[in-house]
Amino acid sequence: MQPLCVIGSTTWDTLIHLPELPAPSAQTLWATRSYQALGSTGAGKALNLKALGCNVSLHSVIGADPAGDAIHAALAEHGLAEHLCRSSAATEQHTNLMDSNGRRLSIFTQPPAPSGLDLSVTAQHLARCRLAIINIFDYARPCLAQARALGTPIWTDLHDYDLGNPYHQAFIDAAEVIFLASDNLPDYRAFMQQCIAAGKQLVVCTHAERGASLLAADGTWLEKPALPISQLRDSNGAGDAFFSGFVYAYLNRYPLADCLRLAAAAGALCVESDRLCNPALNAPALLARAGF
Repeated sequence: MQPLCVIGSTTWDTLIHLPELPAPSAQTLWATRSYQALGSTGAGKALNLKALGCNVSLHSVIGADPAGDAIHAALAEHGLAEHLCRSSAATEQHTNLMDSNGRRLSIFTQPPAPSGLDLSVTAQHLARCRLAIINIFDYARPCLAQARALGTPIWTDLHDYDLGNPYHQAFIDAAEVIFLASDNLPDYRAFMQQCIAAGKQLVVCTHAERGASLLAADGTWLEKPALPISQLRDSNGAGDAFFSGFVYAYLNRYPLADCLRLAAAAGALCVESDRLCNPALNAPALLARAGF
């Protein structure tokens, strides 16, 4: 399969599970469990795509510190550490509070590095990849122009986009395919239609346990429910797993309805583990979980 290029980001996170998210008042809480683990959207997408057999490179920035070392070691196990650039800034870290229903409150305890990608290396990979997955981080912005100049299709994930936020606009303008969540978009269908009118090929909007919606350039509108799960272990990375399942299916020429079902299967497998990528994930497991 022709290579894929994932750009930004990787973090080292502290995850704290609570029965419910805390009210805004002074209090003492007892966690049901807590641990540190690899996090963020670049790592999540790259790991899931790699598990599904895709030829993928990950380009991200980490610090020259113990958290950066931990990220490097975790990704090296999967052959994804080669293009991690070390920055003089500290490694990005998050603290995620999780409730029993999978809802998350994320605290960015160390912000992303302002720069540090080796743009000569990203240019080489973008020139030969089938598509570029460019995540919404400032240090990834130069890669938007690189990919467009090379004619490389760009897919991006706006996550919990709030309409009109100027931070996201360059990624929206550059991408051919857009994913986002409906958390902050009550009228998500209108935004999806706006994107298609602006020339996008596909827009996919996820609704957590309520499934996902898709609008294609030819007017196709699809809605698919989420798949049932055996247990909710950790919802971190579910959106990235969903994205990756869709990419895998799309590149293997599945119909769009099947792409959504395989994406839902990848998301379901993810939340049944406490990692960004379920160790049991591979292409046969994905197809089986989707009922194919």
